[in-house]
Amino acid sequence: MKITLNSPLDMHLHLRDGDMLKLTAPLSADFAGAVIMPNLVPPVTTPAAMQAYDARIAAALDGADFTRYMTLFFTPLGEKELIAAKEAPGFFGFKLYPAGITTNSEGGVSDMAQADKTLRLMEEMGIPLLVHGESHGFVMDREQEFLAVYRHLATKYPKLKLSMEHITTAEAVRLLDEFPNICATVTLQHLIITLDDVAGGALRPHLFCKPIAKRPEDRDALLRAALEGHPRLMFGSDSAPHPRCKKEACGCAAGVFTGPVALPKLAEIFAAHGALENLQAFVSGNACQWYGLQPVQKTVTLEDTPMSVPASYRSYGEQVVPMYAGESIGWSIVR
Repeated sequence: MKITLNSPLDMHLHLRDGDMLKLTAPLSADFAGAVIMPNLVPPVTTPAAMQAYDARIAAALDGADFTRYMTLFFTPLGEKELIAAKEAPGFFGFKLYPAGITTNSEGGVSDMAQADKTLRLMEEMGIPLLVHGESHGFVMDREQEFLAVYRHLATKYPKLKLSMEHITTAEAVRLLDEFPNICATVTLQHLIITLDDVAGGALRPHLFCKPIAKRPEDRDALLRAALEGHPRLMFGSDSAPHPRCKKEACGCAAGVFTGPVALPKLAEIFAAHGALENLQAFVSGNACQWYGLQPVQKTVTLEDTPMSVPASYRSYGEQVVPMYAGESIGWSIVR
């Protein structure tokens, strides 16, 4: 069995920087493009920093045909700064992080009221807002507690394109149907695992991410919405590489590295549920329609031939362990 995808997109990708970027960028380039996250150290907050980062990504890709949809780390800005951002080549939108909620987010928003003026201007200018939606409450309740913030934003700024990034709960799926100005991304791992897979037996640090995996009923609701082709749910890998030494350590870094296996594993999942006809919408069509994107023309053919996943990827002094390391998955990319 085979399927050919047209211009698949990853709507939430971490490529990191430096040597890690040189390793991970080529491993993510089977996609036609991706929305690139800005939480570097220091975060990408200006058009100049964004374009410099984009140039480093282009160099790491070494000629691969891969469109970078660049984001800026949200900080309160005025009209002049927002116009400069919108006019910068490659700019896609702003990523809002609650302060200290995840990797390299210490400079995020601590009081949503301080963002009001900027959000009003973004609404008028048609600039998308991508949000890491978690509170600082109990870890299993953080996304659910943040849904009130999404409702507030969707109501107060009804023309703002608002994306709930990497949703993990059944409640978030239901929220998609409450507001027409809300969309969402979901990761590969949250379609597959629950918290039991992470910590139910021996701790599996390479499956630890934020937002943390939730209950079986949450996983099932996410999977069902993806398989059924919900028009405002799109794939965003949140592929988040960390060096092995920072994953297999006290204070384990949050992130699952799925870039090299994302498309084959998605094909396997959709095929197993008899839903391959909806995979194109999930990995490209919904995003293109929602945001009006016209990605580079690129086809990727996948077939039900097993893929052996390396135990790790090592290059430029970095070693990174992917999801399904040392295992075999049922589909692969036709090279």
